[in-house]
Amino acid sequence: MKILITCANGYIGSHVVTSLLDKGQHVIACDVVTNHIDPRAQIIKYDIFHCTEHDDMFAALGKPDVCLHLAWRDGFVHNSARQMQDLSSHYTFLTNLISHGLKQLAVMGTMHEVGYHEGKIEETTPCNPLSLYGIAKNALRQSLMMFTSQNHCSLQWLRGFYIYGDDLKNHSIFTKLIEADKRGDEFFPFTTGKNQYDFISVDELVSQITAVLLQDQISGIINCCSGTPLSLAEAVENFIQHNHLKIKLNYGAFPDRAYDSPCVYGDNSKIQQILSNQHG
Repeated sequence: MKILITCANGYIGSHVVTSLLDKGQHVIACDVVTNHIDPRAQIIKYDIFHCTEHDDMFAALGKPDVCLHLAWRDGFVHNSARQMQDLSSHYTFLTNLISHGLKQLAVMGTMHEVGYHEGKIEETTPCNPLSLYGIAKNALRQSLMMFTSQNHCSLQWLRGFYIYGDDLKNHSIFTKLIEADKRGDEFFPFTTGKNQYDFISVDELVSQITAVLLQDQISGIINCCSGTPLSLAEAVENFIQHNHLKIKLNYGAFPDRAYDSPCVYGDNSKIQQILSNQHG
């Protein structure tokens, strides 16, 4: 099976490429920069944001059986204008692949599609995004659900939560903590830390994504998560202790974001079913 990965040089993509190669899959790794991609992959330098609907992107990218779309710019800048500016490019690229023959598409989504929500997020939880990032992801999901249903393509929408691990390649709070500690900063400006989120390591996330790609029986929205809430303060304090950092948290220096829930986590029953089927 040939599996195309966009943003294959990125934080998540580089790990997924290696995971699939280790399982004997033919991986087509696509990105504008390729220096961190496992050399066992078929590597193609390609810019999905500068294509037109008249291009045959499916043929140009090796006629894959499956595509995992991870490409997204300014993912950590939730109200960047680029969120909406890029939306049509994502839609053009993905619908072009489908129109030319792609039969299975997996796209990385986000819990921010849901917006403000307290408690467990299920696949059926209504969405009311409160940031441009969430709005753009949600709009892409809704449009692709319609397009794939009309064009005989299976859509797997991988809703991501809070990812950590391999933190020097990330842009999360954990990356910033490491950088601040290396600078010798004594304190790190922090929120109250009381909000509870669903944290998942990048290694576990990659295992979940790999399992999803290697099957086509279960599709639709799939929460890729731990299924367990943990306070931001506990997660960060654990990270500081585990990595032997000297820096201390300056609680309350930043206000909590208005669109963040006091407690939100994913229902992981669907992904657990996929993992169970894989191991069964």
